[in-house]
Amino acid sequence: MSEVKLATETRTEFGKGAARRVRREGKVPGVVYGHGGDPIHITLPGHELLLALRTPNVLLSLELEGKTQLAIPKAVQRDPLKGFLEHVDLLLVKLGEKVTVELPIVVEGELAPGANILEHVLNTLAVETEATHIPESVTLSVAGLDAGDAVHAKDIKLPSGTTLAVDEDAVVVQVLAAQAEEAPAESDEAAEA
Repeated sequence: MSEVKLATETRTEFGKGAARRVRREGKVPGVVYGHGGDPIHITLPGHELLLALRTPNVLLSLELEGKTQLAIPKAVQRDPLKGFLEHVDLLLVKLGEKVTVELPIVVEGELAPGANILEHVLNTLAVETEATHIPESVTLSVAGLDAGDAVHAKDIKLPSGTTLAVDEDAVVVQVLAAQAEEAPAESDEAAEA
């Protein structure tokens, strides 16, 4: 798990016009929630935040109101065409606190020989883990699986200190038998010719 330090500034102006001014300066408007306190409206450095968010479930160390606090991204809004960050919601966390996050599932291995198709039912797995020790991903081996086989959430080996936050019988991946296309039947006219 990587921790990224970001300098923040408290925002006093709100609304669409103020947010546009912040973005023109190369910064991103955001809100920090958590621990029963009032939301804190902040601005973050745009480029540094963009680089930090490339890591899934990154832990951010923020300078807020004169003290350093830890936060994780809860919601990120991007421009649909250009992809730049428009707004970010952050959730404050403490050392030892448990949080629920979505971990990417990395599939490895080869299916059993034959024309089978691997269907990904879930691309991420919801888990509960300590906020300062969030794994980057979970690995799932599909080696030797054949048509009709499925891997459930309870079958995935999780890192220590991590528990499932979804139904343990939820299907993560399943193997389907590939269906061969029927050859077009020859018509009677073509057979006579």
